[in-house]
Amino acid sequence: MALMLDCLMHIETLRIRNFRRLKDARIDLASDISIFVGANNSGKTSATHALQLFTAASRERFSIHDFSSDCWDSIDGFGASLPGAVLPTISMDIWFGVEPGNLHRVADLLPNLSFTGSTVGIRVEFAAIDAATLRQEYQAAHAAAAANARPAADGVPAYHPSPRTLCDYLRDEGGARLRKGFDLRYYVLDKARFDGEFRELPGYVPRLISSENGRGGREILAGLVKVDFLQAQRHLSDSSGGTRSEELSRVLGRFYQRNLEQRAEDFDAQRALADSETMLNDHLGRVFGPTLDRLSQLGYPGLGNPRLLIKTALNPAAIMSSQDGTRVHYALGEADQHGVLPTLPDRYNGLGFKNLIYMVVELLDLHARWMEVEESRPPVHLVFIEEPEAHLHVQLQQVFVRKVLDILKIEGPEAAHYTSQLVVSTHSSHILYERGFRPIRYFRRMPGGSQTSLVLNLSVFYRDTKPKTRLFLERYLKLTHCDLFFADAAVLVEGNVERLLLPAMIAKAAPGLQAAYLSVLEIGGAFGHRFRKLVEFLGITTLIITDIDSVLPGAEPEPEVEVDIAPVAGGMFDDLIGDVEAAEEVVPEAAEEEPEDDDDEPGPGTACIVGHPGAVTSNQTLIKWLPGKTLIADLLAADADECVQARVAPHDALIRVSYQTIVEVSWKGEVALIAGRTLEEAFALENLVWTQDKARKALRLKMNGATNLDLAAISERLNKKITASGFRKTDFALSLLEQDPKGWKVPTYIAEGLRWLESEVTPAPPAVDNFGSAGPEPDAEDLGILV
Repeated sequence: MALMLDCLMHIETLRIRNFRRLKDARIDLASDISIFVGANNSGKTSATHALQLFTAASRERFSIHDFSSDCWDSIDGFGASLPGAVLPTISMDIWFGVEPGNLHRVADLLPNLSFTGSTVGIRVEFAAIDAATLRQEYQAAHAAAAANARPAADGVPAYHPSPRTLCDYLRDEGGARLRKGFDLRYYVLDKARFDGEFRELPGYVPRLISSENGRGGREILAGLVKVDFLQAQRHLSDSSGGTRSEELSRVLGRFYQRNLEQRAEDFDAQRALADSETMLNDHLGRVFGPTLDRLSQLGYPGLGNPRLLIKTALNPAAIMSSQDGTRVHYALGEADQHGVLPTLPDRYNGLGFKNLIYMVVELLDLHARWMEVEESRPPVHLVFIEEPEAHLHVQLQQVFVRKVLDILKIEGPEAAHYTSQLVVSTHSSHILYERGFRPIRYFRRMPGGSQTSLVLNLSVFYRDTKPKTRLFLERYLKLTHCDLFFADAAVLVEGNVERLLLPAMIAKAAPGLQAAYLSVLEIGGAFGHRFRKLVEFLGITTLIITDIDSVLPGAEPEPEVEVDIAPVAGGMFDDLIGDVEAAEEVVPEAAEEEPEDDDDEPGPGTACIVGHPGAVTSNQTLIKWLPGKTLIADLLAADADECVQARVAPHDALIRVSYQTIVEVSWKGEVALIAGRTLEEAFALENLVWTQDKARKALRLKMNGATNLDLAAISERLNKKITASGFRKTDFALSLLEQDPKGWKVPTYIAEGLRWLESEVTPAPPAVDNFGSAGPEPDAEDLGILV
């Protein structure tokens, strides 16, 4: 099936310019399914709305707020006749992949008679009909308004009637002036005059499509693609009331009213309906059976939920009506002696399962209405599904995205000429888990004050990454952290301890981060550098919190080998559970004893204190990524710039590494500069008096006879205690969470890293938004609301 889809006609690429957040964005679409992901306010909704507006072919739906905010100054500059000012346009380039057998379908888009390629394009542009006349009309209105302006005087503020700018002029009167002065234009595009990023080469002027010589651009585009949308706000009813709710039975009835032949009210029809009732029930079972059977494998209905049953009650006077037509029922048991099943109406079941059925019915309806067109059916059916995860638990989300292509599968000889493409916009990491990297189209907000986004095709990352690294990342993210694709920033941490303590440390050191969406990945020093390529590709701001991991010099570095991450990632949680259970047990007295000195000479690669002469790090992240050093002395001497991977281009990732550094430690009047080897050491040293108190014995950091030791001895004893096999790091973290957070200090290296991240991702004071005060109300995604 995949090979067949690759050769069918489909939309390959969209390029959107000057539309909301999409200042100049290329969006590649897979021939079967593409998944739009990204943080809030990253442009996913903008892309969907752009398709709606341009394929609807109606200028009435556009407003001044659809222009990117970067265009507003240019619009006003054109209105003021500033030198070189040009009135911006909004445009979308749609590129189709076409196999030779379907070239006749795109004859109107062939750039020349000698065309032999496989990619054709059409541009839809929202532009001024007559820019010069528009400017003259604005300037006349502006002059009249200025004549009635009032300067500020005696405490009375200045007043200038609208329009003060061309944007005001186009916004006034409910946008009527914009719709009057702008219209849609269509152009034929020649792929040979574009570069590999689908940007036109200098000097190229596309050919305008004129309806005088045949079909216009609107008809040509409508003849190639039908675009449908299944919105997230489905307002399904879970009660008998509510003006915005809808029962499944009504949805199902509407579907069959559209797609079944209605019969006249006569006795023949009544007899036919009686016979059809059983046949239609069988038909409904076949339509929904495969999906419902798959759901049963995931625990529904199980023992506590009623079985789903779809049955009909056909009435010749109101066939398929919402009152007496097709009804969704839930079977509560087996049939009685008369063959009648005890059932309840659809409103007596939960929203999740109803939502799944609703989406299936709506998709079947959209598909059927496309397929029922015979002579002029567009060869491509593009369906946008927004947030299918609404009301669905994890397993249902995965079942839906796994089976949705089968729902729209075309059977028979038509399968060679028609194709359905799906675009799923989602915030669900479970949907990403199911589909993997290749369908993902990642919408990334550009840094700084610009309200623009970049769209990344992760199939490119998949193709250009070594199989070993790609397999590691895909398995790791699928098992743990697909939420990376929805985050404002990423924090890569050493292990369980850092992950458990990070929320408390953020609250103490960088509380502004509590308002940011952070993806925390537990990666360890040995694997952290494996994430470098993905982080750089996504361009996501990243903080790496890791250990300096000092060891004795002379050991040969271990070669990288293929690692099956599945047991590693799975065991990560098993270890945590085991450690939590162990923390509840009574720890034997022997576990509290100090580790005995080992008379054997430690060999190369053995853990040692940070201050050991000639010590090196075993942390591959510090060696192979940032700051790219091996000697401990060099790591301690590295300045802040060496620990930051700065942006070269605006879309590059900004990355910083934080590891243990030299800090001032005080004990019994003695002061020394010491660095810890791990988080536990650094924490103990910077909270030395607090951790050595008997009240904090549960932390396992208190040492016998500490009052008789100097700082050098304490540092060495702490190192041995923490590196000993009997020290449970997760016990330390859980015990610390029980303590009053006001009593302890966040280790300096973590606090500095968190404050750096806070300065990068904490929102700046709000500027003028991309919608303006008089525009339509934006949705939650475009406002950046966490949903």
